[in-house]
Amino acid sequence: MPVPVLLVAGFLGAGKTTVVNHLLAHAQGKRIAAVINDFGAINIDAELIAGASDGVVSLSNGCICCTLEGDLLRTLATLLRREPRPELIVIETSGVADPADIVRNLMDPVIWQEAPLDTVLCVVDATQPAEKLNDALLRSQLRAADVVALAKVDLVDAAHHAGMRDAVRALRPAAVIVDAVHGEVPATLLFPADLDRAPTPRETGPRQPVLDRFETLSWTSERPVRLPQLQQAIGRLAPKLARAKGLFETVEQPGRLMVFQLAGGRATLAPGGAPAPDTPRSRIVFIAEMGALSRGEIDSTMEGCVEAG
Repeated sequence: MPVPVLLVAGFLGAGKTTVVNHLLAHAQGKRIAAVINDFGAINIDAELIAGASDGVVSLSNGCICCTLEGDLLRTLATLLRREPRPELIVIETSGVADPADIVRNLMDPVIWQEAPLDTVLCVVDATQPAEKLNDALLRSQLRAADVVALAKVDLVDAAHHAGMRDAVRALRPAAVIVDAVHGEVPATLLFPADLDRAPTPRETGPRQPVLDRFETLSWTSERPVRLPQLQQAIGRLAPKLARAKGLFETVEQPGRLMVFQLAGGRATLAPGGAPAPDTPRSRIVFIAEMGALSRGEIDSTMEGCVEAG
């Protein structure tokens, strides 16, 4: 039986991982396989979702998580050979990916027969100004969507919320628009109620030229960081960042990881699990416009955060 695919797109920091987290935590008995395709040398998204950094990780509710290593079609083929076979597949794209390119790959006849693309979900950060939707990449992500989820709507007032819905509606009139507080999107909008129903192949349009717009700089350390100095360092780097994500142990709370995220100008810090053996104690990925940050600036700023060796 074919396994339907849900493609989750959205700009850097929009809230895609939160949506995938919610889907996995509320699988309602379905075996969901999640493929995580993060933009960065350190795949922190996979760790947030699965509690592991690579390979295939089984979750207690029957779902699995898999990091995308190399070719997407090979990764899907590997998942489809697993026993028991997944009933649904979720692919989380990179925040700088044009979903049209991934849709084109998923139209491969061999993959379509086994894992047809059913729904494209675009997650949009509702706290950003509506003018941000003029960004060419974000517009491409929206135009591919069957469903648009407005994330972080609990952080905006009614007028801004209505303005964002109107702006999204103008760009993608055919999409269903829903609010996604804490990543919650109705599963009935994302997966077919009848798993025997065959989705319809999509028109992919002409291939667009790919421009290198963003770059990633990853910083690691074998030593824990001092939290006050880390906050100061992030404050200095934040104006140049599109996104940052990290896992690190602090001097103040040894033996315990903290999860750091920066998106849309907002930074959050939350407790994580225990450090994994044979991994750096501090790991952060910085995503910025090409040329906005240098390796030297990252290293000199972050080295002031670590405990002296």
